[in-house]
Amino acid sequence: MRRKYIVEALLREITQTLQVSRIPRAAREAQLLLMAYFDKDELWLLTNQKSEIELDDTFFDWITRRSRNEPFEYIVNRVSFYSQQFYIDEGALIPRPETELLIDEVLKNIEDKEAAIRLVEVGVGSGIISIMLAQHLPNAKIIAVDISPKALAVAQKNIENFGLQNQIELREGSLLESVDEQIDYLVSNPPYIAEDEELESNLSYEPQNALFGGQIGDEIIQKLLDEVLRQKIKFFSCEMGYDQQDRIRSYLQNTKIKSLEFYQDYSSFDRGFTLKV
Repeated sequence: MRRKYIVEALLREITQTLQVSRIPRAAREAQLLLMAYFDKDELWLLTNQKSEIELDDTFFDWITRRSRNEPFEYIVNRVSFYSQQFYIDEGALIPRPETELLIDEVLKNIEDKEAAIRLVEVGVGSGIISIMLAQHLPNAKIIAVDISPKALAVAQKNIENFGLQNQIELREGSLLESVDEQIDYLVSNPPYIAEDEELESNLSYEPQNALFGGQIGDEIIQKLLDEVLRQKIKFFSCEMGYDQQDRIRSYLQNTKIKSLEFYQDYSSFDRGFTLKV
């Protein structure tokens, strides 16, 4: 059923509904949902406050879902990352701005951006890391792995949307079990949260196997480090928890490596590292 509304009155109504549910920035959320529904921009919103619009039940279903604290990105099936728009659904973790730093870290360590290297991503999720790297490294062959078929489906859609099917190959599997080729560069944003850590309610909508890394939190990172050392992979860039630097340093203290460098996020917390073997 379609209903008619005046834009400014509708926005007030949505804002009140979201405020009752204690959604932060309720007024702004109302605007974003309406713009996403009509696929319009800020200028449209500003110049149509007095205009009459028609909406169907889909939009009001969006409001109900957001009132339940379901992430905005899952509702509208889109997420902004590195100033580009990606498809997202509940099968894949919602990309965070801090992960842009992981991409920067990889690119910093690859001197020849035209080189024909083989890069592997473990835990591809929505595909944003592999896609951004493919755009900057046109001759790189990228193998992107994930244990979740749902995440691989989201990644596949994004890879097709960006026309990168010939450069990025998706494989289902745990860690590197599905990769037999020699790897020049390994990159990962693995699960790294401890199992007993309490999370915000909206995170319950995201895939839990992409969040929790084990009892301590860094168990999957350690498994990847073992593979890097065993296969003598030259470069490994990895996102991590803010409190995991000491454990990672300790884990590698008796190994032969060239260097281990950590980088910080926008709040100056430890957020990842690059290991050179």
